[in-house]
Amino acid sequence: MLRNTSLPKFAAAIGIAALVLTACGGGGSAGDSGSADAGEPVSGGVARILQTGEPRSLDPAALSNTWAHQPTLGNALYGALMINDIETHEIGYKMATEFSTTDAGASFTLKLRPDLKFSDGTPLDAAAVKFNWDRLKDPTLGSTTIRQAVQIADTQIVDPATLRVVMTAPNPHFAQAIIAGALNWIASPAALEKGQAAFDENPIGAGPFTLVKWTRQDAVELQRNPGYWDAPKPYLDSLTIRTVVDTNQRANSITTGGADLASETNWESLNKVEAAGFSYEVAPTGGGQMLGMNARRAPFDDVRARRAVSMAVDLDAINTAVYNGAGEIPRTLFEEGSPYFADISLDDYDQETAQKLFDELAAEGKPVKFTFMSYPTTESRTLGEALQAQLSAYDNVEMNVEVVDYAAATARAGARDFDMVITSAIVQDPDFGLWTAFHSASTGNFTGINDKELSDALDAGRQATATEDRAAAYEIVQKRLAELNPGIWYYRAVPAVSIGKNVHGVELYTLGSPMPEEMWINK
Repeated sequence: MLRNTSLPKFAAAIGIAALVLTACGGGGSAGDSGSADAGEPVSGGVARILQTGEPRSLDPAALSNTWAHQPTLGNALYGALMINDIETHEIGYKMATEFSTTDAGASFTLKLRPDLKFSDGTPLDAAAVKFNWDRLKDPTLGSTTIRQAVQIADTQIVDPATLRVVMTAPNPHFAQAIIAGALNWIASPAALEKGQAAFDENPIGAGPFTLVKWTRQDAVELQRNPGYWDAPKPYLDSLTIRTVVDTNQRANSITTGGADLASETNWESLNKVEAAGFSYEVAPTGGGQMLGMNARRAPFDDVRARRAVSMAVDLDAINTAVYNGAGEIPRTLFEEGSPYFADISLDDYDQETAQKLFDELAAEGKPVKFTFMSYPTTESRTLGEALQAQLSAYDNVEMNVEVVDYAAATARAGARDFDMVITSAIVQDPDFGLWTAFHSASTGNFTGINDKELSDALDAGRQATATEDRAAAYEIVQKRLAELNPGIWYYRAVPAVSIGKNVHGVELYTLGSPMPEEMWINK
């Protein structure tokens, strides 16, 4: 959990309420980052860190600030403008000191700490932020952060420490979107302009660490940045970051002392880590992962086909097959305790109605036939096979599984060339995750759902600041999603890290993003 309470907070303008949806685990374990006997931070040591996704470049535009990608690497090289408290969602400041609005989110003022420097000694100023933010709108970069960047209509330099940000439409909650992607990571414009190959050899940021060596498909080696703005941080001398795709291998590395911190995606692995006497931290979320059905083309352009497949699936059986029953199924979009909770089920298992819908569509000459595009992971393949096995018990439905490598799958998902694919709507503050996934105007709307009532409610939730007004808007959102069946919600996401013994100061923000400058090792 985020425990840095000394940071100034900016919550009034964004009206954020607590959304505590899952508990952090491992409290009291030997490696617990918040244990009372951890003592004061000590300097020195090397942290061995495991991430789940290999970067294609060290350009921040190519990195993703979620637990399932490269959050520690991005934070290490570039630091952060802002963070949030993963329980209250209040915004805290790092390299920025203010992100404020006086016109309900139509525009913002971003202020930076004075005299910020990149690791090469050049200034990190408003011009550098403008360059990075304007650049992220370029679709040729292939950045996932384009979803956030396109919400910005214009950026204007007021003075070296101040940037005015004009939005395409009001969004008083935009700070939550900034921290969830590469807008939060500022690289040297001069270094970026040298091109990808040169930048990957010598990435220039203002983060707590600098690159020593990147051996692709092996390790990223980093060392302490002596010019980091928040001295005496970082406490560690260096980091070695490796990509390990397999969840069991990550868990084994933690429990055998082969790693000090590992991003994690799987509840079963976290349970293994805890049983072995180690600890973990989880960022609470709503929503989750789903089998997204492409409403742009047959068969899922017919809501009856989406509804039939959703009703045909026993999610408990899926959980057993894929996660040995350890996963959490998102039965509702938000859990009880959230100010946005509504008792509107996302799970409507009904075999009889499903078969009637399959038969009805077949009688109209539209039998349900589709392909699940699987990523090349054991989890994804097992999920596809489990779904295929269940659907084989029904008439007038045929499902195939196609396993595709990451690069091809990413390209096809981006081109919307799929029938069914794993996608997600993972929610902290509800605006960014839900608007991005389901608004008709969103570039992140993979399923292609286009529903005016849903989009209007998402706009209302975005523009409102009072919790009760937002809750009313998101109740409509939940009703429409239950009616439209954009996908099968099968797994509550686990934005987590597992923590080695003697490792302290582990703090997460946004979707499971660790801050390496806060960590230390006490041996």
